[in-house]
Amino acid sequence: MAVKKTTSKRSVKKSPSNKRFDLEKFLHYFYWVLAIVSVLGAASVIGFYAGYNQAKDENVCVVTEHKKETKKLKQQITRLTNKTAKHEYGNSAKPPNHIEKKIEKVKGQKGKLAIIFDDVSFSGDVKHIKALGLPVTMSFLPPTSRHPNSAKLAAKEPYYMVHLPMEAMNFHSPEKSTLLTTDSKETIVERIQKVKQQFPKVKYINNHTGSKFTSDAEAMNKLIFALRLEKIGFIDSRTTAETKAEKVMKRYKMPYQTRDIFLDHEDDVEAIKTQIKKAIRIANKYGKCIAICHPHKSTLQALRESTSLFNNVELVRIDKLR
Repeated sequence: MAVKKTTSKRSVKKSPSNKRFDLEKFLHYFYWVLAIVSVLGAASVIGFYAGYNQAKDENVCVVTEHKKETKKLKQQITRLTNKTAKHEYGNSAKPPNHIEKKIEKVKGQKGKLAIIFDDVSFSGDVKHIKALGLPVTMSFLPPTSRHPNSAKLAAKEPYYMVHLPMEAMNFHSPEKSTLLTTDSKETIVERIQKVKQQFPKVKYINNHTGSKFTSDAEAMNKLIFALRLEKIGFIDSRTTAETKAEKVMKRYKMPYQTRDIFLDHEDDVEAIKTQIKKAIRIANKYGKCIAICHPHKSTLQALRESTSLFNNVELVRIDKLR
């Protein structure tokens, strides 16, 4: 009789060695997964910071460029503002008409050129101007908190002028005690008396800015009256073509003298040299010329480099012009 073979499923128990093998395999895969995750995480972090730093650098560059452009724009505005505020140039560099009509060049003689340095305020200004070794005239601003020693500096000089602040059409930073068109006759007389006390040797004053003041006949009448009392002459800086100075001074029978040319209308050495040549031509054509400039670095350099040109003209102080 055949006996049937029966099969029975038995649960196979793993040996301890098999258990260790499975655990090692699990840990092996776990460490690999952990390593991959770590690498991806690190890459993400590095990428984030790299992108952040790049963006930061780009932003810094943009901000820096913006600051540069803003600074450049501010400098341009400042230059334009200063040019208008400090000098308030007239709208013509040509000689006024009266020169052609009333001055005749003496044949065989050189013309006379008087150069006035306006805005002289500090010891450095005086030092650099005197170092030129030229017979020029310094015109000092009256002392204020901005430049408290201007009168003391002038006192050391044998000859000087006073650069008197007067009201301008457009001026946002006037000097203290600027003469106004609304000032009374008494106020202006007192102001000129004080100038005389501060600058006892003064013989001439010229206007600092002053386009509004000099174009007002009534205001100029009060000023010339006050100057005449102190025996001080007036030289018109001619910051406006509408100046009434000549008309008023004729009324008081005072000689009228005016600026013929600005040397440093442009703050550029070569441009200033061109103006110096024009000034010499004006002097030789009409007998005399009054040129106004300022103690800027470029102006001083241009004058130093033009000394040979002055052999063609008689360079004089303003009191030797007439």
